[in-house]
Order: sequence, then C-alpha cells, then structure tokens
Amino acid sequence: MKILIAEDDPNLRAGLTDLLALEGIDCIVAEDGEAAWRAFTEEAPALCLFDVMMPHLDGLDLCRRIRARDSHTPILLLSARGAEIDRVIGLEIGADDYIAKPFSARELVARIKAGLRRAQVFSQKVQAQKVEAQPAAPVATPKPSQRWRMGDLEIDPEALRAWRGGQSIDLAPRELAILKTLRDRAGKAVSRDELFDSAWGRDYMPNSRALDQYVSILRRKIERDPAHPRIVQTVHGVGYRYDEDA
Repeated sequence: MKILIAEDDPNLRAGLTDLLALEGIDCIVAEDGEAAWRAFTEEAPALCLFDVMMPHLDGLDLCRRIRARDSHTPILLLSARGAEIDRVIGLEIGADDYIAKPFSARELVARIKAGLRRAQVFSQKVQAQKVEAQPAAPVATPKPSQRWRMGDLEIDPEALRAWRGGQSIDLAPRELAILKTLRDRAGKAVSRDELFDSAWGRDYMPNSRALDQYVSILRRKIERDPAHPRIVQTVHGVGYRYDEDA
C-alpha cells in the first residue's frame, strides 16, 4: 500500500519519505497541490498526507476535490499549530484527521498506520460484498419513517438533516453517526474510542483531537446554547453523553 505526501518544503518532504521508508511504507511525493491531484488520479494511493499551505492548490481545496470523487481514502492534514480555522474547515470538508506542526515522528507514524488499517479494512469489505452480492428482484415495500428525536431536535438520517421548528440543519455523515451512537446509549457515558469507531469506522488514532473538533462544530449547529450543550454533553475523562430528560 502506498501513501501520497504533498508538501512544498523539500526538506520536510524528504524527511517524511525517509521516516516512512524505515517503517516499510512506500511514498508517492508531490511538491504542490496540482501535482498531488495528478498523482492521486494516476496512482490511487491508500492514504493521503497533505500540508494545508501549498502553492497552486492548497491542502483544503485538494481535499475538497478528492472528496468530490472519493469518499473513503483517508486524508490527513498537516496544519500549523495556531491555524485552528484550517483544521476545522478541513474536518468539515472531509479530512479524517489533522496533525499539528511541529509533530512527533512517533505520533505521525501511529496515525498513518491507523489510517492504513482503516483503508485495508474498507478494501476487504468491498471485496467481500462483491463476492457475496447476488442479483435480486426489487421489492416495492413501504419504508417506515426512520426519523428520531433528541430533545427538541428531529433528525432524519436518510436526508442527513435535522429540524428544530421550521429550521433545517444539514448534517455530515460523521455528525449523524455521533448523534446516533449517543441516542442509542442515552443516559450513559460513551467513550471517545466508541465514538471514533462508530463515526470513523476504524481504530482510534492516538492523541487525535478530531473528535473534539467535530463535536464543537456539531454543537454550533444543533445546540440552542453551544456553551451549555444539552444534547451532546461532555463527560470529563470519558467522552460524551446524551440524556433524554435533559
């Protein structure tokens, strides 16, 4: 399995390649976003690692372009520690995680390996589905409503939307997965690992703050008062909780 690295700093690019080679990971390298896009379409890498700030096509626009074509290949963004807005936008447009600069080599390798495990599991599932798939005649049966409520919020998972009164709120698939997991475990604390598994579909990435960023974005969408959330409540040292009676 190969990964695609897009980084305009030649020294860092070479350092990343050498580091991952020691771990037995093959790399495709690109010096800017446009070169990375060409490499992605030609090489079909198992994972992408992009710097946010690059010439010609930055990491955020590159992520948008890839997600319009491919919803599954893991994308990790390298972001300056102070550039929180880049990290938030990156997660909103489909990046799997971000790594703040400066980063430790061990953390970077751990997150890349976790992403590669996810890619391998997804590939195995796709192959299994192809083998097991059998043609079947369509059955026209009415589907019951799949909507559910969390507090004063009505959620339609098929439409990826929620409603409060007459106001429609768009939800990302991972945001919906977080809400569903909390609803299914209403009244109980749900660990960060469990939420990662349900929303990311892969092993927990060590030290990742992606979940917290997603929850912050989600709260701004659905909570009446994001500073005092009633739907996605924090359980310090554990994860999050939804209380039906809150």
